[in-house]
Amino acid sequence: MARPTQGDPGLKTWLKRLAQLAATVVVTWFILDSVGFDTAALRDAGVAGWRPNVLVLAGATVLLLGAYVASAAIWGRIVVDLGGPRLTSLDSVAVFMVANLGRYVPGKVWQIAGLVAMAKGKGVPGVVATGAAVLGHGIALVAATLIGLAVLLDIPGPLRPWGFAAAAGAVALVVLIAIPSTFRSGVGLWFRMTRTEAPEALESLHGLRWLSMYLLNWLAYALSFWLLVVSFQADAPLVPIATAYAAAYVLGYLMIFAPAGVGVREGVLIVFLTPHLGVGPAGAIAVIARVWTTVVEVVPAAALWMRSVSGQPAGEAASSE
Repeated sequence: MARPTQGDPGLKTWLKRLAQLAATVVVTWFILDSVGFDTAALRDAGVAGWRPNVLVLAGATVLLLGAYVASAAIWGRIVVDLGGPRLTSLDSVAVFMVANLGRYVPGKVWQIAGLVAMAKGKGVPGVVATGAAVLGHGIALVAATLIGLAVLLDIPGPLRPWGFAAAAGAVALVVLIAIPSTFRSGVGLWFRMTRTEAPEALESLHGLRWLSMYLLNWLAYALSFWLLVVSFQADAPLVPIATAYAAAYVLGYLMIFAPAGVGVREGVLIVFLTPHLGVGPAGAIAVIARVWTTVVEVVPAAALWMRSVSGQPAGEAASSE
């Protein structure tokens, strides 16, 4: 009988997945324990009797879906700026949203790998597709960080210096993007860090324009989350609630062991929302938000994927821009 080798990829994969799961559980527990969140807090808050304002919830959902579509359009714009073909709007949305399903697999590379593979099917060169994906993710994170800074700057006590440090870092990144020479150097470093090949059209990068588009994009994401909260808690303050969502996204994204930041993002969101909503309502909102964003992202992506595998190309009915 054959013996499994020491380098058995199946065993290594399972061990890696278990380690990622353990890390996610430990980090999430630590975060939740820091604010005293448990099932008793949910029960005491009476969240079982919550009923959303349907019209406000519908508005939040439409805005969130629009933000996803805008993210796809920005990625398509970066493809063009890097010398790639101009995709139809529907093709950009289909490629981007279907590839986004890779976020739910541990490790952030699957989202980018899926985007590159699908883009190649639309005639986008691999280097350009990878470049647009890597640059888009990097600048989107900068935009989300800038919007989430208000939460960090509002943290009282010993954590306040970290908020100012984050603000200084964000300003430095904006300056880096604004100056063409430093931006090109920074982009080169980013590609080396992500172990991807830089596209040849680095001279045509338009960092400030991309950052501006992603800032507007992330404002839409943040406002959609605030509307979700308002649909359950009508008196939710705008700025701390909306910016908390962006800050939680960034921290969840950085935890590469957690697929789509699950657990960690919710824990951080509870920490940020507790001063404004209370620990029980904050926990309920965090769970509701995860289900809501997943449904709004996965359902259209699944429909677009089914359309493509059924032999009906996503851009068939759309004209080229």
